[in-house]
Amino acid sequence: MKIAIIGYGKMGKMIEQIARARGHEIVSIIDKDNQQEFDSEAFASADVAIEFTSPTAAYGNYLKAFAKGVKVVSGSTGWMKDHGDDVRRLCSEGGHTLFWASNFSVGVAIFSAVNRYLAKIMNGFPQYSVSMEETHHVHKLDAPSGTAITLAEDIIDNLDRKDKWVKGTLLSPDGSLTGSSKCADDEIAINSIRRDEVPGIHTVTYDSEADRITITHDAHSRKGFALGAVLAAEFTATHDGLLTISDMFKF
Repeated sequence: MKIAIIGYGKMGKMIEQIARARGHEIVSIIDKDNQQEFDSEAFASADVAIEFTSPTAAYGNYLKAFAKGVKVVSGSTGWMKDHGDDVRRLCSEGGHTLFWASNFSVGVAIFSAVNRYLAKIMNGFPQYSVSMEETHHVHKLDAPSGTAITLAEDIIDNLDRKDKWVKGTLLSPDGSLTGSSKCADDEIAINSIRRDEVPGIHTVTYDSEADRITITHDAHSRKGFALGAVLAAEFTATHDGLLTISDMFKF
């Protein structure tokens, strides 16, 4: 399979390594300094482009790839609020293909399934309050993380007493704490921590007067995310439309 890489930071380099090890050809690598590469024949020859950039760049990258008829796998977060409706239209009516996930880790996919199931169980136990915390490296621009938002939305879909998530506290690398973890009874607060080079830790807690139930996914490195992105590219090559992790993993 021919793969283009959009965004050549730590994730992009790891994706390149894993894709080559799995026998794929890297035909184009695009970063902020060679945007003209979008217009190259090499980029247009790609079966799939794997995109990991920033919230401000992602949507424009999708449009450039779609214009060349290239399918996209993307792990960029923070763009959905402003451009989600347009991307859905481009995939449903425009014939384009985007596989988007806030997290490509196989472990996170399993963790998400456990999270949904636990939320369904907790419908019958209103004495438990639910809260969330996510921790990431100091370079991450958005808070809360896209993965945390997805987990919170899955809880909301399965726990009748919760209607929306809200941004909780943010503990910055300099030790300053902003925001508040207080929220209304129908809300879930997501607290965020930014420290060191943490790849990603997500925790969901159900607390009552009697006890506490906690589930956590703790990534050891970015390797699991990169492998998942390449697996998603292999899946996307033979599928069309707006795709998600739930299309690839049937839990």
